[in-house]
Amino acid sequence: MQPATPATVLGRFDSTAATFGGIMTTFLRRGTDYVVNTEGEDGKPHDYTIKYTFGVAPLQQYLVELSHGRLQPLPTAWDTRPASHGGQRWFSLDPGPWVAHTDEFHWTSRQRNWNYMCADCHSTGVRKRYDASSDQFRTTWAELNVSCEACHGPGSAHARWARYPSWTRSLLWKNDGLPAQLTERRGVDWGITNDGRPIRSVPRTSDREIQTCAQCHSRRVQIADGYAAGDRYLDHYVPSLLVSGLYYADGQQHDEVYNYGSFLESRMYHAGVTCSDCHDPHSARPRAPGNRLCTRCHVAAKYDTTAHTFHARGGAGAACVSCHMPATTYMQIDPRADHSIRVPRPDLSVTLGVPNACSSCHRDRDARWAANQVRYWYGHDASGFQRFAASFAADERGAAFAGDSLAAVARDATEPAIVRASALARLRDRPSAAAFGAAQLSARDTNALVRRAALSVLESVPPAQRMALAIPLLADSVRAVRIEAAWVLAPAASTLTGADSARFAAAGQDFISSQRYNADRAENRLTLGTYFAELGRFDEASTELRAAISLSPGLGEAYANLADVQRAQHHDTDAEATLRRGLVAAPNDPRLHYALGLALARAGRVADAVQSLAVAASLAPNDATIGFTYAVALRDARRDADARRVTRQLASRFPNDARIQALLRDLK
Repeated sequence: MQPATPATVLGRFDSTAATFGGIMTTFLRRGTDYVVNTEGEDGKPHDYTIKYTFGVAPLQQYLVELSHGRLQPLPTAWDTRPASHGGQRWFSLDPGPWVAHTDEFHWTSRQRNWNYMCADCHSTGVRKRYDASSDQFRTTWAELNVSCEACHGPGSAHARWARYPSWTRSLLWKNDGLPAQLTERRGVDWGITNDGRPIRSVPRTSDREIQTCAQCHSRRVQIADGYAAGDRYLDHYVPSLLVSGLYYADGQQHDEVYNYGSFLESRMYHAGVTCSDCHDPHSARPRAPGNRLCTRCHVAAKYDTTAHTFHARGGAGAACVSCHMPATTYMQIDPRADHSIRVPRPDLSVTLGVPNACSSCHRDRDARWAANQVRYWYGHDASGFQRFAASFAADERGAAFAGDSLAAVARDATEPAIVRASALARLRDRPSAAAFGAAQLSARDTNALVRRAALSVLESVPPAQRMALAIPLLADSVRAVRIEAAWVLAPAASTLTGADSARFAAAGQDFISSQRYNADRAENRLTLGTYFAELGRFDEASTELRAAISLSPGLGEAYANLADVQRAQHHDTDAEATLRRGLVAAPNDPRLHYALGLALARAGRVADAVQSLAVAASLAPNDATIGFTYAVALRDARRDADARRVTRQLASRFPNDARIQALLRDLK
């Protein structure tokens, strides 16, 4: 990230005009300024002065400053590749129809805001400094670009170290003054065992270096300000888990996930590999070209041969990364290698529909051909380090046995921690004895990511049953775990006494701070409002929920939760009005139809309630609670035949749901 000057701007600002999605955009110079004329937040064309450049290769984006201290990246970028490779052109980062200026993903919106989305990774020492009362950013940074301190910590410590004689330094600073997070490779070699396997000379016992890289190279949510190199990652960030939409069921990257989560599920990570084993962090290049990078540890005579690759030497098919780290292109022209570093599994493409490296090259052949070819070479289907694909795929297709399968993955200590955490997160929506048992075991896990995910399972059980597992984690050493414990215990907070109450108050303050740090986001205002409502702090809850609606008028859950607060304050008429206002803004939100159905049932308007609950159930067919409530409403409306039909359908989809099974017995 750099100020926009003739030395840094790579795009052609020569009055070039281009049309993207039906909207004309012009790139021009006006004196010393670089200017873009395009549609603004009011739907009309405006001139925007480029304040900063953003990136170098293979593309460069441009930042403009809007009101309230917001920096926003434009939706068009400059392709910096040579013209012979298709570059030296303006292109849209969002191909297809132009996003309307009223849409939450328009380039001027909060969803595309640099202060929240980009700043922490692309500058050094960023402090977001959002003021909720004025909806104003006053973001600052120590250095505009990524500098030495981003990875090495404050330069003042290095300067102090350098001022002392060597004998004094050895007493005052260990490790020769180097930051502790970057010493994991000191004195470490990779060797080869007698059977040809790479082995680290000293086992890796920490993740300091990897967590330093993860600050930027991860898909994550920031939960606290003030991160400095060497700080514990989970005290400031929570990474995205292996969930549908971000990852395929077998853990391959799908959306842009920035490597960290993928790497955590790899065999390489579990063997002790760190980022800088393969990457030079200062040049941003691999430590060796081509296959030589891999054969520094993997015997070339065994792996860099046609007997292993089954492809001609020197071709793309013989490149290690082609098969084991297939790339996905993001931002239209930026390919990123998958760092889960896996064995190609075309057989899983056949059975589960996930991608495979073979078919990405052999586009004229289908996955079945590729699977047969692998079977011909080896005499059996390939297998790999990642073994959870069938369980995650079953969850995604709503299979009845998915809950038990996920619980088995969560309990399997040989699975990577991020996989076990992801299985637990998926179990949150599949309440069962198996899920609760997996949470009980995982709440004591040595890995903080697993402990945190175990807490999420508790959201599906009654508050009283959460306490034994969650109370000890209120005092967890890791902030991300403590705030999750506070969240799941909020409905039971009034029953806590003594030391437990004090620990909840402390963890609760961490939780509140984490949400207020992201008060520029409607979803965080919603979460904080919901938390206050659970604590009975209804005025504060109402304030936060109204703020969420103001920031994102289509956020249906905020209306539903605000209506709950109004009902708790005995303002039932206001609650119904809030729900109906929400349905105008978000007519297809099942939670709003569900909440309105409950409100109407409480008012004795059973027929109207059934109608609203029917719509909710049709919009959310995989929500067991909504379906169960709809079936009960049908029974209460004396529509027994319909109630039996709906309940039988639910019982087949949710065979482990005790509520549904009990209702089915009652209706027979």
